[in-house]
Amino acid sequence: MAHTFEIYKDKGGEFRVRFKYNSEVMFATEGYASKASAQNAIDSIKKNGPDAEVVDNS
Repeated sequence: MAHTFEIYKDKGGEFRVRFKYNSEVMFATEGYASKASAQNAIDSIKKNGPDAEVVDNS
């Protein structure tokens, strides 16, 4: 699959989520204290992302 979410632990011990497309990181989240919180972030992005408004500030 070309699109993946990856949960990982950073150097500070926090859990973060990376969204990758063909192994290229498209974005990463803030740090979370628990793995469950990182998973909740993924669930929220999946649920709310398709309807998110695009704001062009250029």
